[in-house]
Amino acid sequence: MPKGNNRRLLVSAALRAQQRAVAPYSNFHAGAALMTVAGRIITGANVESASYGLSCCAERVALFNALTQAERDFIAVAVVAATAGGPMPCGACRQLLAEYAPQATVWIADSRKPKRIRQFSVAQLLPKPFVLARVGPVRPRAAAQSR
Repeated sequence: MPKGNNRRLLVSAALRAQQRAVAPYSNFHAGAALMTVAGRIITGANVESASYGLSCCAERVALFNALTQAERDFIAVAVVAATAGGPMPCGACRQLLAEYAPQATVWIADSRKPKRIRQFSVAQLLPKPFVLARVGPVRPRAAAQSR
């Protein structure tokens, strides 16, 4: 389990990421930060589209950012937004966290009261995730496979 100072560090990173949210329609600004086993922090913020279904939550932006940087081992994620009790991840975010960060601790905070942090496990948020059998490990292609 991540240490207490990691919790504050990760929530602070999520607060900084929140400032980069692109939310011209809802004005709902969320930020997220993932921490790897090595202590690296990768952030994301929500991005909205006029076609709402194309919008992407901060958690998914952070996760996609980390995955495309070849990160795979996550110990924690923090999510913040200005909403009472903090923003709970949506179903899509819960599913992706269950797939790519199943052991991560999830910290949720209202960005107006960032010291009040609620803690969950991914399994608490999504006890029965959708799963498929994998043929092999999910790893990035080797750089040696260039043309």
